Amino acid sequence: MDSQGILLLAVNALFGIANVLSGTFVGVYLWKAKNDYAIIGWFTLVTYLAMALTFWLAGKWVKEYNKMNCLRVGVAVSAGFYMMVLWLGSGSVNHIVPLGMVQGISSGLFWVSFNVVYFEVTDPDSRDKFNGWAGLLGAMSGIVAPWISGLLIVTLGDVLGYRLIFSISLGIFLLGVVVSFFLKKRKIEGKYEWFLTVRCLKQKDTPWKRVFMALVAQGFREGVFGFMIGLLVYISTSSEGSLGNFVLINSAVSLISFWAAGRFIKPHYRKTAMLVGASMMVLVILPFFWKLNFATLLVFGVGVSLFLPMYTIPMVSAVFDLIGSDECSVKQREEYVVLRELGLNAGRILGVLLFIVVVSFSTKPMVLNVLLLIIGSSPLVSWLFMRKQLTPNKA
Repeated sequence: MDSQGILLLAVNALFGIANVLSGTFVGVYLWKAKNDYAIIGWFTLVTYLAMALTFWLAGKWVKEYNKMNCLRVGVAVSAGFYMMVLWLGSGSVNHIVPLGMVQGISSGLFWVSFNVVYFEVTDPDSRDKFNGWAGLLGAMSGIVAPWISGLLIVTLGDVLGYRLIFSISLGIFLLGVVVSFFLKKRKIEGKYEWFLTVRCLKQKDTPWKRVFMALVAQGFREGVFGFMIGLLVYISTSSEGSLGNFVLINSAVSLISFWAAGRFIKPHYRKTAMLVGASMMVLVILPFFWKLNFATLLVFGVGVSLFLPMYTIPMVSAVFDLIGSDECSVKQREEYVVLRELGLNAGRILGVLLFIVVVSFSTKPMVLNVLLLIIGSSPLVSWLFMRKQLTPNKA
């Protein structure tokens, strides 16, 4: 990787550190204000709806204007989210719609620009390595940041502890904006095609139909598991410190697994690696049916940390290889990045909607376990749609 790739990793790492530092505890913060799964589900749903719309609208910005400014604004709006939480305090639970919108807008602006620049600074031979490094840095931040956050909350108390970690996140986001100015201004090319997603999915025999469904299945799990597991750890232990330790242990495992996956997963191993990763991510949910406590949650967390890289690295690399498969796709890389993100967010929205419907009727342990198993089995569906695309030189 060249210096631009390394700088992009640095910006991604800072964005990740700030989000992990406080984002791990946002769901807990809302839960402590009001013990209601549905409230957190609605907050998450608004976030993903705003994110999807932002991706689609911001596609024109990154295509025709300065994509680096889009990335910087995304980081700055993330800082704004934590400023709002600090200002609203415990009343945040009464403002989940505007908070979810701000968080969704920030994520949409950051990731649409990040993913386009990621495509431009990598190639098929370096993408697995880049993804491995990104996961490695994410794991390193996960080892330190949530543990520190949990320790501060336990030591300083709810009010001061949460205010401090949200303030630290705000500062790290601002540092990320500063570092982003060292990234070069990217070349502008062409006009944004607003409805490429519709046109592409209407085409016969296009691999994007299979890939889009695989992305929906991937997002279906991410939408719920992204907030639910951390919340269950807190509910089981009633301690932010235990949640910090949970994330620390899992991130330490991820540190090793992402390093190994980034080093050893090559294009011709992607199909097998993704199947193994997806299968194991489903199997580690089964201990919940024996007993849902910190121990079984830790078994789940460690298992996912071990095998998630085998699932995500082939998935991400194969999709971006498809974007770069011909000259026409490369010229419309921004539109295809938006298509990818719309697929992921469609899945996230569907997953969260199912979650809200179920918990509105029942929150019994068995009901939640069955729900988690159904949603958590979607990586296998994702593999089924992706398996043809995981073969090298497939377009």
